[in-house]
Amino acid sequence: MAKNNLIGGSIWDEYSNKVQDRMNNPRHMGEFTEDDAKKENAKLIVADFGAESCGDAVRLYWLVDEKTDKILDAKFKSFGCGTAIASSDTMAELCIGKTVDEAVKITNLDVEFAMRDNPDTPAVPPQKMHCSVMAYDVIKQAAAQYKGINPEDFEDQIIVCECARVSLGTIKEVIKLNDLKSVEEITQYTKAGAFCKSCIKPGGHEKREYYLVDILAQTRAEMDKEKLVEQSKGDLAFSEMTTVGQLKAIEAILDNEVRPMLHGDGGDLEVIDIQKSENKNIDIYIRYLGACSGCSSGSGATLYAIENILQEELSPDIRVIPV
Repeated sequence: MAKNNLIGGSIWDEYSNKVQDRMNNPRHMGEFTEDDAKKENAKLIVADFGAESCGDAVRLYWLVDEKTDKILDAKFKSFGCGTAIASSDTMAELCIGKTVDEAVKITNLDVEFAMRDNPDTPAVPPQKMHCSVMAYDVIKQAAAQYKGINPEDFEDQIIVCECARVSLGTIKEVIKLNDLKSVEEITQYTKAGAFCKSCIKPGGHEKREYYLVDILAQTRAEMDKEKLVEQSKGDLAFSEMTTVGQLKAIEAILDNEVRPMLHGDGGDLEVIDIQKSENKNIDIYIRYLGACSGCSSGSGATLYAIENILQEELSPDIRVIPV
């Protein structure tokens, strides 16, 4: 689509000059063959991600030095809009020179940021962010192929949106990376829910195991707990917090790191009291619940694990005492 075809060119104002340039002049579009790989004494990797039925798909080519795991060169083919081409071109460029493990750490934010003209202005409008997420996902497909493992080993590949082939792991990670607060933002960034909409909330034409509204609520709750834990590690030492502050910090860590383990065995615990002893120890009194209440490890391995986690996260002066 030419710029002159758009009224006043106003839509193009939302795209950086770098994006427009890569739309029209991609540096890394093309493909590699086995002959190309032999010339470079490299392993050829060809990975696909996306759904052509939804309009966007990308194929990524890597030439990898198996001695160093370094990506010697990268190319792509993209089926979709100009933003998909620009994002894929940038993604391929970011891969070159990195090891496979380093490339897996490239996120959609890295791709989008690399296309900005200046650090404070987004390179593309929000509704086009899904293109950079697609580029980010195909890297994981390529890395899994190179390592001979399943992509599930990199992230949870439960597919939430069948239309756009967006996984649970991708949605949760994009929410956290971009601090998303609405289902509409999830759709803008990933395309999940943009088509048949049955994955947005219960009541659609097809029953789903996971819905975007629930994933958003659960992920935001996880983020809030993580923030609370981080705040508890701030300038205010645990010993200087109020009892209420100490309890909140303890509960956040128990919810994140201890209770999931206990729930797996049908147990739980509750904090009964927090007291500071004469020798400056901070004694946390707990009561085991459910299956844990009669378990012998409650005063052994389990107790040691709980105490060790709280000491590492909050204060080495903590003692955990079951009652």
